[in-house]
Amino acid sequence: MASRWQALGRTLGKLARENGPRIVDQLQRSGALQKAAGVLTGGASTSTVPAGRPVASGSAPTAHRARHVEYAPDLDGQADPGEIVWTWVAYEDDPTQGKDRPVLVVGRDRTTLLGLMLSSQARHDGDPDWLGIGPGPWDAERRPSWVRLDRVLDVPEAGIRREGAVMDKAAFDRIAERLRRDFSWT
Repeated sequence: MASRWQALGRTLGKLARENGPRIVDQLQRSGALQKAAGVLTGGASTSTVPAGRPVASGSAPTAHRARHVEYAPDLDGQADPGEIVWTWVAYEDDPTQGKDRPVLVVGRDRTTLLGLMLSSQARHDGDPDWLGIGPGPWDAERRPSWVRLDRVLDVPEAGIRREGAVMDKAAFDRIAERLRRDFSWT
């Protein structure tokens, strides 16, 4: 009997590895994870996925999303490369949790923005996956910030809380150069 359970466990593990990311993506798009998070937490936690607003639905290694990157901010109500927007970003290790954070727009696929998340955590200083960009208007306290280069977020344009700022062209150009050099963007 134990060997049957072990075989079942191996089969389920294989299915989870092969199909888990696709299933989680479908659950996120359907809103099932958000509903479950609200039920499990009683809607009380401030870090659960917010209801009523689309959230960053996934991410991919930056090299897998390689494309042309060009500075083109235009504060016309539609987010463009070079603009920083605020949106809900799920944690990688627990997609039912996350936080509202600034994201640098670096591209677009129709109504889905491609973004790189920003952080003011000094622990990112010296990390090769993060690039220091200094302080900017996206942070009310004007703390130094870092942008994560190795993970591109898919952000539904309808999920943007607000346009936060326009990144300085020189800082954007440094980011674009790293995307070109390290991740095959053009």
